Amino acid sequence: MKTELRVALGDRLYGIERPWGALPATPGRITDLTVGKDGLVHVLLRRDSAVDPEGPCVITLASDGSFVRSWGEKLCVDAHKIAAMPNGGLAIVDRDAHRIFFCDDEGRIRQQIGESHRPGQPFNHPSDIAFAPDGGFYVTDGYGNGRIRRYDSGGSLIASWGSVGTAPGAFLTPHGICVLGDGRVIVADRENSRVQSFTAGGELLAVWDAFLRPQDVVADADDRIYVCDSIPTLSLLSADGALLGRCRPVLNGAHGLWLGTAGDIFLAETNPNRITRLFPVAS
Repeated sequence: MKTELRVALGDRLYGIERPWGALPATPGRITDLTVGKDGLVHVLLRRDSAVDPEGPCVITLASDGSFVRSWGEKLCVDAHKIAAMPNGGLAIVDRDAHRIFFCDDEGRIRQQIGESHRPGQPFNHPSDIAFAPDGGFYVTDGYGNGRIRRYDSGGSLIASWGSVGTAPGAFLTPHGICVLGDGRVIVADRENSRVQSFTAGGELLAVWDAFLRPQDVVADADDRIYVCDSIPTLSLLSADGALLGRCRPVLNGAHGLWLGTAGDIFLAETNPNRITRLFPVAS
């Protein structure tokens, strides 16, 4: 008999469905996912291009989890994170090729930031990307540089800040990022086991340290912040960092996190290789 699991996050109760989605067998491991305004769920797969056979970079699922398509067999060297763009399309962080692709929902590239296979031009193993209300975006850069880079909507660099370190405002691995409605920038500083809050221009506002290796951060329309870490827990914070709720919806921790269009919460797990869906239920 299948047991139906429940978790509480703040004032909301969720059921847990795992695994979720009709994912075909591929050489890739699930590393992240995103949900477009149309409700399509785009699952990012990472593989070792040096030894693994070719396979799709992205699998697209309908909102009910049914298979739609797969694509991007030759797109990425080391797919790491994916984000839905505000006006349609997807941004994909190709970490060890030091670049970010902006493409349509079927993988046709519109723009690239960062020179392929040239570390430091400007990225050095970037890890994540998040879009701001003004159409600009921020990149966590990442494993090598320990910096945040801010771009305008056309892809021109506006500012950057941060360095490798443990002091407030520095990063060991800026691994996940999101932007609040008022422009505040929230960064999961994974190996420092903390989340840091900045102004849009990079001024440090707060450091929140009640986490173990936080992997990703996202925010909802009310600027409530969701953080998945390696305990593993999923935490819900106010925009000012107050803890509103905490639960354990996965076995070993999620590498990526995104919010669905109907109140669902999706978690990308690498071990075991699957998606977990949290869906609202009546108390």
